Amino acid sequence: MTTITPAARVAAERPGAARRIRLLLSEVGAFGLVGAIAFVIDVGGYNLLRFTVMPDSVVWAKVVSVTVATAFAYAGHRYLTFRSRRGRPVLGEALLFVVANAGGLLISAACLYVSHYVLGFTSTLADNIAGNVIGFALGTLFRYLTYRFVVFRPRTEVPA
Repeated sequence: MTTITPAARVAAERPGAARRIRLLLSEVGAFGLVGAIAFVIDVGGYNLLRFTVMPDSVVWAKVVSVTVATAFAYAGHRYLTFRSRRGRPVLGEALLFVVANAGGLLISAACLYVSHYVLGFTSTLADNIAGNVIGFALGTLFRYLTYRFVVFRPRTEVPA
């Protein structure tokens, strides 16, 4: 007996559905690759700052590391992940990207703030878990949805 996966069922029911699923998987894969590199930039930068020039400024160290990672991520998402979905002028797209990342940064910084200052978990491990695991995961979900549906929205045809 052969089991039909939900994706195969959708592909069989609607022409072009398999192509859309492949495109979505490709997009999610590219998003993950760019995001993984940006994550290394973010976490590495945060810890470098935390242990050198900003030992008492955990939130500002996070702000700086996220800013650098964001610059990398914009280029990666613009030219790799969402290259076929770009529909805005570069300046407008970049502005929306910055706004989306500010939202992700606020999510990450809020997790770190609550953990460090409200709950009193002040160890390096606790700071990394709050900012670089929980905050990053929640911020990443927010960013992906915002990039896909707002920042890199495909061009829409205007009826004549």
